[in-house]
Amino acid sequence: MPELPEVETVRRGIAPAMEGRRFLHVEAKRPDLRFPLPEGFTRRLEGQALESLARRGKYLVGRLTDGALLIMHLGMSGRFVVEMPQSTGSDDDMPAARPGAFHLDTGANAHALHEHIIFRMEGGGVVRYSDPRRFGFMTIEETGDEGQNQFLRVLGPEPLEKAFKPSVLAAGLHKRKSPIKTALLDQAVVAGLGNIYVCEALFRSGISPKRVAATLVKQSGEPTDRLKKLHKAIREVLAEAIEAGGSSLRDHAQADGSLGYFQHTFRVYDREGMPCTTPGCDTDIRRITQSGRSTFYCGKCQR
Repeated sequence: MPELPEVETVRRGIAPAMEGRRFLHVEAKRPDLRFPLPEGFTRRLEGQALESLARRGKYLVGRLTDGALLIMHLGMSGRFVVEMPQSTGSDDDMPAARPGAFHLDTGANAHALHEHIIFRMEGGGVVRYSDPRRFGFMTIEETGDEGQNQFLRVLGPEPLEKAFKPSVLAAGLHKRKSPIKTALLDQAVVAGLGNIYVCEALFRSGISPKRVAATLVKQSGEPTDRLKKLHKAIREVLAEAIEAGGSSLRDHAQADGSLGYFQHTFRVYDREGMPCTTPGCDTDIRRITQSGRSTFYCGKCQR
């Protein structure tokens, strides 16, 4: 499932075509994705402008002219592709962005067969949403209040915001008896983190994924030095992944069709049996299963 860097990359890719522009025509080729689309979904959007497009955790959140929120989730295989008018002045010639000759098959043909939603925007942009597995969804929060939405109200702090300090992370982990890897995957603790970037951040901070989360917090509730190091690693790995356009494993592609590149700098994720990247370490990367998810780590470097 796309994690924070992938969703942020997608947000930046579709924003030029959608943000500040009216929905001229919305086509829904089916009445449902993971959940049924809201009643009158297409009519509800047409004529409205998307005043802003933000990201909250792994969700895209657009605010409409009347204050309502358009909430979109990519699920396992959701993808947006953007078509923009060429700078030649011809609005009739809008080639769709396509993946280049990358080493990884992006599944472009499968996505073409499973195109479900088409947004035709003011200014000539066309944004197409495809989802072969249909685990993604779109809904509208009529109140305009994130705190009233069943998906957004349960989310924890945003890890890249200034307000996310070591003390905030400590508050989320205080007295947690679960392994730190499992705790960090809880979206109520930190919004947007997923399997890839938790593995990478734990490696960078030298913390075993099996360590009990509460041991990283002092009895007073203050963060330990190790937790401060983890906090820094979380922010650094997310920022680097966004800069690289996210990680392309199976389904993630940017809105222009290109792939992310952060997977080329993985230090532990998906590297089972390969040598640890720490200079001087002679240990191979291990894989274990935690809460049904694969965890990759170095048993020597991470304690």
